[in-house]
Amino acid sequence: MEHEIEEGQIVLCTVEKIVGTTVFVRIEGNGEGTITTSEVSPGRIRNLRDYVVPGKKIVCKILKIKDSKIILSLRRVKPSEKKELLDKIKKEKSQIAILKTIVKEETQEVIEKITKKYSIIDFFDKIKENPELLEEYVTKQQAEKIINILETKKEKQKEIKQIFRLSNKSPGGISTIKNIIQDACNGTSCNATYLAAGKYRISIKGDDFKNIKNQINKTIRELEEKAKKEKCDFSIEKN
Repeated sequence: MEHEIEEGQIVLCTVEKIVGTTVFVRIEGNGEGTITTSEVSPGRIRNLRDYVVPGKKIVCKILKIKDSKIILSLRRVKPSEKKELLDKIKKEKSQIAILKTIVKEETQEVIEKITKKYSIIDFFDKIKENPELLEEYVTKQQAEKIINILETKKEKQKEIKQIFRLSNKSPGGISTIKNIIQDACNGTSCNATYLAAGKYRISIKGDDFKNIKNQINKTIRELEEKAKKEKCDFSIEKN
């Protein structure tokens, strides 16, 4: 079943063939697309097959959609974006496995009904808040079994870390830095750790990767703004 996709979206692809300097891929659930050599990896590529071979699954970013043509990039995908998509796929497979365990041969029919209105992940999030929603798609007995599995299967929390440098050479510099970090982390579940002279790490744990990613980004922005205001040196280290 095909889903709507848009430019900038991160998608899972399977390499189908390589013709000259063009890589042809099948986008999971969304037809075909192409990647030019310049979008496979930064810098000079000596052997294209070191990066892509037919049958290999790769995570790509949609650069452009024009008519029926989809242009993608492999090199523009950030490690955090790749991890987020692969975690999402793993989560969805686990949820489908739960359905298969309970509804057995009716699984495909149930999935088709669900995906007319929700994604599988969104649906499972909703039934945690409203278990009765399940009974619109499966029998009451099946719904009870699915809920029991979900209640006993606690999901491992996700964590995002970011290292940064922050320094202030004024007499009260240490106190200033401490206040900057405390203020930036205020109102979040952020945990700040001192690593070495002028080097710190913040980390946030949570169930929703997108939510904790937004919290980290917001905290970093506030750190940068407050550091600038207090005339501190601030920089982010690449993960």
